[in-house]
Formats: sequence, C-alpha cells, structure tokens
Amino acid sequence: MPAAPDRIPVSILTGFLGAGKSTLLNRILKDEASRDTAVIINEFGEVGIDNYLVESSGDTVLELSNGCLCCTVRGELVDTLASLVDQIQTGRLKPIRRVVIETTGLADPAPVMQAVLGNPVIAQSFQLDGLVTVVDAVHGLTTIERYPEAKRQVAVADRLILSKKTLADAAQIRSLRARLAELNPRARVLDGDLPEAGRAGVLVNGLYDPDSKIPDVARWLSEDDHHDHHHDHDHSDDHDHHGHDHHHHDHDGHRHHHHHHHDVNRHGEDIRSFSILHDRPIDPMAIEMFVDLLRSAHGEKLLRMKAIVQLSDNPERPLVLHGVQSIFHPPERLPRWPEGSDRRTRMVIIAQGLSEEFVTDLFSAFTGQPRVDRPDRAALEDNPLAVPGLKM
Repeated sequence: MPAAPDRIPVSILTGFLGAGKSTLLNRILKDEASRDTAVIINEFGEVGIDNYLVESSGDTVLELSNGCLCCTVRGELVDTLASLVDQIQTGRLKPIRRVVIETTGLADPAPVMQAVLGNPVIAQSFQLDGLVTVVDAVHGLTTIERYPEAKRQVAVADRLILSKKTLADAAQIRSLRARLAELNPRARVLDGDLPEAGRAGVLVNGLYDPDSKIPDVARWLSEDDHHDHHHDHDHSDDHDHHGHDHHHHDHDGHRHHHHHHHDVNRHGEDIRSFSILHDRPIDPMAIEMFVDLLRSAHGEKLLRMKAIVQLSDNPERPLVLHGVQSIFHPPERLPRWPEGSDRRTRMVIIAQGLSEEFVTDLFSAFTGQPRVDRPDRAALEDNPLAVPGLKM
C-alpha cells in the first residue's frame, strides 16, 4: 500500500478515573501549536473543557475559542471519525491537523486504538500517532494493582505522564516508577507538573512525522543507543532505577542483554515488553505468515506490536506494521527509510500471558535463521502452536 502523506495523526489520551486527563487536555489545548485540533471525548456524563460544558447527549461538534473542534461520542467512535472526514471534505468543518481522543477512565485502550487501526476506511484518512496515559502519583500504584484496565493503559502507552506529584511523597513516587518500568520499560515518562507536559508536543510520539510524513523510528519504537528508557525533562533522583532485563535478538539468534535491577519473572508479571532486531532483509511472505499466525492464534495476548521491517524484494522501502491484539493497520510500504535511521528490522511487542521465548522462536523459524541455543525444529516442537507445512 502506498504511503498516504495526507492522513491526519490521531493521539489517544487515557488514564484511570481521577488521574487528571481533562486537566491535562485543557493545558494542551491552550498551546498555540494545538490550533486546528479536533478533540473527541469518548466519555459518559459531562466533561469540562474550558469555556464549554460538553454533554454526551449525542454527537455534537463545537468550535472552541482557541480554534479547536470538540465533539462527544455516544455511538461508535468509527462513525464519529468518519463523520469528521465527511464534514471536512464537504466544507462543513474546517480542515484539522490532529485528532485527540480522550477515553473514559474505565476503558481498556485496545478498542479505541483498533477503531483507528482496523477500519480500512478510517485508516485511509487517519493514522494512529501514539497513546499517552496519565497516571496519578498518589493512587496510581493501587489502581494499577486493582484494575486490569489501568494496567493495560500503562502497558501499551507510548508516553506516561505522572500527575499530582506534589501530593505524593518520595517513597510513593519511587514505588510507582518502579512499577511503571516493569509494565512498560520503553515509555517516555514525564512529570505532569512541568510546563512541557501541557504542550502539544506530548501528543507527538513518532509514527507520524509532520515534516517527512514517515515515522521517527527511534521515537516510535522507543529505541535508544544506551538503554530502552526515555524520561523527558524529569530530573527526580529516582528516574533511572528501572529494573528490567531486556533482550534484543540479532539475525543469528543471539540475545543482546540490557540488564537492569528487576527480574520480571520473580514478580509473576504476565505483561512483558520486548524487542526483536534482525540484520537481514526478510521475505515478504515470511513476515506476513509470522504476523498472521501470531495474531490469529494469540491475538488476545498480543496487546500491541510495532515494527519497521526491511524486506528482501525492496530493502530501500521498509514496511511498517502496527497492531493491537488481532487488529492491524493495513501494512504500509514507506517511500524510503527515515533519514539517519538504522535499517535493520526492529519490532517491539507488548504481550500479556505470551512468552518472549515463544515469539522469538517463532520469528526465527519463519525468517529461516537458526537459534544458537535452540534449533528451529526443536523450538517449534516445543511450542504449543503447530506450524503446518513449514519447511526447515
């Protein structure tokens, strides 16, 4: 599929009840860079946006004083997005540069992301640019442990914003940071009290680059030359204690270890984030079979996948993959690699109840690269999932 440079980037703002999503959104909308943004509030009840009280009595579009549009969703989110496009194309609404979807605090973010990724009509006009999760520094840890939705909101985020830090003590913040790092070692973490948290830039997370129209791979996949963690302008003394053991897999099956202080397996954590790196161009059919098998057989466990893939039929035009559970955006060939980017295949997977070993063994089998520690055939036989007709 050719790249569509005119697609509108979509940012999702989530966070559990009382975390401070609306407060943060109001700050962002005051930024001059937020002009021509459409805000979709996927919420029940009444939601306060400065100068307006938006009631969810139906799908209503209001123009705010800062030049943004605001509407509430009572029906399907897909219908609202389609309506926005129709009204813009017919001249009933002015053009917009970005959409921000604020979700209900009780929501699992997956269906919201899937609404943008999985509908072919919506995918022609919109492009998911990232998910920002607001976490309450005082009650966040308790909320994460009590509510599975809150845990997933953290695990799949591209950026985490800590709110109400002035109300929390140092021990609370340290414990919360450690837990966030366990659930999502790659997300950028930002102190919500800093001015940067209230600027439009927090909504930009790399899949959509407004200048080049192609992903900022390092930002989108949250890869770093030194470690996997980014903490934007957060100078607290505990921000570097992440505690996780990350593995990067090269084309020979070697693992590249980035050891931190926490072993996720000791805590019985069932949500894991890991990456796969591959040095050689991959046959298009092989990557298609790998993704299809993974999402069809284990889609409910695949919380999120993001990847940029070097293909053998045209290594100069990388393939972008982006999926949530079993719903994937149509695979897209970029016109070129982002300038200065590493041209290796890079894949980030966030999974719940799906082992890293299983996924990496499956990837190695389809890409035809034997693992040093476990032969492909043995790896497949050890897996509970058969791969019919796969020749080694």
